[in-house]
Amino acid sequence: MTVEATTERVLRLLALLQRRLSWTAAELAAELGVTGRCVRRDVQRLRTLGYPVHAVSGVGGGYQLGAGTRLPPLLLDDEEAIATAVSLRLASGGTVAGASEAALRALAKLDQVMPSRLRAEVRAVHGSTDTLIGPVAEIDAELLVTFARACRDGVRVRFHYPGRDGGEQERRVEPIRMVTTGRRWYLMAWDVDRDDWRTFRLDRMRAAVATTWRFPAREHPDPVAFVQRAVTGAPYRYLARVRVRAPADRVRAVVPPQVGRVADDHDGWSVLVVGGDNLDWLAAHLARLDHEMEVLEPPELREAAGRLARRLAVLAGATSGPGAR
Repeated sequence: MTVEATTERVLRLLALLQRRLSWTAAELAAELGVTGRCVRRDVQRLRTLGYPVHAVSGVGGGYQLGAGTRLPPLLLDDEEAIATAVSLRLASGGTVAGASEAALRALAKLDQVMPSRLRAEVRAVHGSTDTLIGPVAEIDAELLVTFARACRDGVRVRFHYPGRDGGEQERRVEPIRMVTTGRRWYLMAWDVDRDDWRTFRLDRMRAAVATTWRFPAREHPDPVAFVQRAVTGAPYRYLARVRVRAPADRVRAVVPPQVGRVADDHDGWSVLVVGGDNLDWLAAHLARLDHEMEVLEPPELREAAGRLARRLAVLAGATSGPGAR
């Protein structure tokens, strides 16, 4: 028997052992079309490769694939591969705590070896499914896979991105990490042409292509903190700093990380940094926090809060005016 035939049979044996908990030697021999002696030899080959195949005692004997010190490669049939890929795409959306990054890494590995016919099946399922969540910026899953691979392999990516003048520019970056807020996806990367760290929204990218140019690892800021500073401050006309009479953990429980940054101050107070293009809008949203507050900056925010207080007083009927009692 050729080496190729033996290898194929051993892989089939591994797939059978992964399919269910326990097999008798006779069942495996029947499935593979070989003798029991051949099954024993193939089991030994798997053990040599590091697969923990245990002998099962009892009538007829048998074998069971156990847990080892490392996770061995898994063999998936077509249905299992499709189900796994669809589940990973959903998990990569950030709805499962702590699973997004691991799901993207696993999806990148699976997508790399998945036949094109199965990719089409996965895209069909993904394209026919909606998720009942709030408004989000839709991201092409293929784009997520492209950047997951680029972050993993350390290769440059080029893409088109809107500039400040409204036109598109080609950007060349060395991607470090993707960060999701649950509503949007961001990329933290080294901008090659601007020689600095930058944050990019994935939903604004076009024509992203991973190159073969590998870049050396460099020291970088914490991706989550870097993206949060960019998201909560840079895009807005006004950046407000407000002291809140509550510990930082309590404020973070009601202020999402994509909305504001919170840090402990002292004596049970914390400092909230939040951005916005309209001071009246900022004042209204801050008023919803059920805590005592003090505006640190800008001073114009105090004026906006005063206007809001007067409007609410009229609405509550506390002052004279049309409809007041």
